[in-house]
Amino acid sequence: MIKPKALRFLVFLIPFPLVLMQCLTGSKQSADPRGPLYAGSVSCAACHKNNYNSYLHTAHFVASRPATDGLVQGSFNKGLSEFIFNPHAKVIMTKTDSGMYQTSYVNGRPELARRFDVIFGGVKGQTYAYWLANELFQLPISYVSNKHSWINSPGYDSTRAVFERAVNTRCLDCHMSYAKQEAPELPNFYSGIEGFEKTSLVFSVDCERCHGPAARHVKFQTDNPTEKKAKFIVTFNSLTREQKINMCAVCHSGSGSPIIKPTFGFKPGDTLSKFIVVNSNPVNINYKFLDVHGNQKALLESSKCFINSSLDCSTCHNTHVNDRDKLTLYAAKCMTCHSKESHFQCKMTNNLSGTVLTNNCISCHMPAFPSHTIVAGQQGALVHTHHIGIYPEETQKILAYIKEKKAD
Repeated sequence: MIKPKALRFLVFLIPFPLVLMQCLTGSKQSADPRGPLYAGSVSCAACHKNNYNSYLHTAHFVASRPATDGLVQGSFNKGLSEFIFNPHAKVIMTKTDSGMYQTSYVNGRPELARRFDVIFGGVKGQTYAYWLANELFQLPISYVSNKHSWINSPGYDSTRAVFERAVNTRCLDCHMSYAKQEAPELPNFYSGIEGFEKTSLVFSVDCERCHGPAARHVKFQTDNPTEKKAKFIVTFNSLTREQKINMCAVCHSGSGSPIIKPTFGFKPGDTLSKFIVVNSNPVNINYKFLDVHGNQKALLESSKCFINSSLDCSTCHNTHVNDRDKLTLYAAKCMTCHSKESHFQCKMTNNLSGTVLTNNCISCHMPAFPSHTIVAGQQGALVHTHHIGIYPEETQKILAYIKEKKAD
C-alpha cells in the first residue's frame, strides 16, 4: 500500500516526464514567430559568419531594437537630459531600476512618464516607442546624431510633450522583420490604433527578410556540408533587375505609398504592386525631398544613369557591409562607367583634377539635402538624394572651394 506522503510524491513526478517531453518536442520546432519555415538569423551565422558579423554594424540591423541601457544614444546626465519646450513645459530623460523614462513636466510638476521600450534607428538618429497594453506609441523626444542632442519628435506640437502618436503596421513593416497584429486591448480613442502580440516581434531587418524563409536551406546545408550550391533559398543574383529593385523598394519607395497589405509577407521575387502602390512618376517626385522615407526607387529610376545602364541598388550598395559615408568608395563605382576612356565622362573632367573628380562624384551628382521626415530639416540631418543628376549649385560649391584653397 502506498503511503499518502509517497502518493503525493508520485503525483508530483507523473507530470514531469510529460513536461519534459513537451519541452524536447517543442525544441525541435521553430521558435521563430513567423512559423516553422523560418530559421532565425542566428542560424545563418554558422556558415556565413563574416557576412553576419559585418551586418550587425549596418543601418538595416539597427532599424529597430529593444530599448536597453547602452543602446539609447542620448545622454541621461544631469544638464544634458532635458528637452525644454518653453518656461512652463519640458521633458526629462531618467534612468531607474525599472528602466529608462521620458517624463513630461508642466510648471515644474511631473505630468506623465512613459518608458523607453523600443528603439527605431541608430544612424541619423533615434526615435523611441513605449508599450501601453498591447499598443505601441511614439515617445515625444527623439535624438539626432550629428547634433548629439535630444529633439522634439518630428511633426509634434512644439509647445508641449505629445505621447499619443500610435505606431502602426506601416512603421513596423520597414523597421522590423515581423510583428503579429491583434485587436487593441485599450479603448480606441484615436483612429488607426493597432495592437501587436509583444512576443511576436522580430527586431531589425534580418537575413530572412531579404533572403526569404531559410529553415529548409539551413537543414539541407547542415545535413550536406559538402554541398556548396545553395539549396532551398532564393539567391539575390538569381533575381531579375526589377525583382532586385522591388526587394529594396518594399521599404525605399516612400512612406506615402498606399499599402495594400502588410509587407512582412513579401518574399524575394514577389510582385511589389500586390503589397503597395508605388508612385513611379518622376513628374511627381521632388528631387530635393530626399531621405530614407523618400521615394528612392522612383528617384533612382528617373536618373539617366539608371535609364542608360543595367544598374540596380546592389550596384552601389552592399547591404552586408557598413559603407556609410564612404563617398570615395561610391565614387569609384561611378568611375567604372564615367572614366576618361568613356563617352560618359564627367563634363568637368578638363576643369578639375582627377583626385577632385573622384572625391566629389557623390557630393556633386547626388548631393545631401535636409531630411524632412526622419528629423526636422532645420535640425541638421542630411541624406543623399537618389536622383543622379546635374546640380549646378553643387558644382559651384566645389569650384568655389577649389578657388579658395588655391588662394590660400
